[in-house]
Amino acid sequence: MLQLLKRLARDEAGFVVSAELVLIATILTLSMIVGLTKISYAVHGELNDIASAFDAHNYDPRYDSHDPYASHDSDPEPEAGYGDFGGY
Repeated sequence: MLQLLKRLARDEAGFVVSAELVLIATILTLSMIVGLTKISYAVHGELNDIASAFDAHNYDPRYDSHDPYASHDSDPEPEAGYGDFGGY
């Protein structure tokens, strides 16, 4: 058993192959991290676009979102067919 361990310690036949595999695995891991980061930013941008579209679709001219202290009672009668018959 001791002779087998000594022979394995002196054997360097697979060292180059394993070093190359570690280098390839490192490069692949780094490229996957970069690629997934790009995908993450793209998904985030698309979700922001969708949120902006919903925000633009839900626009109510009686409500000014930029001035939280503005009076919202300028038009107390809802428009015909609008469907929103209440205050905020």
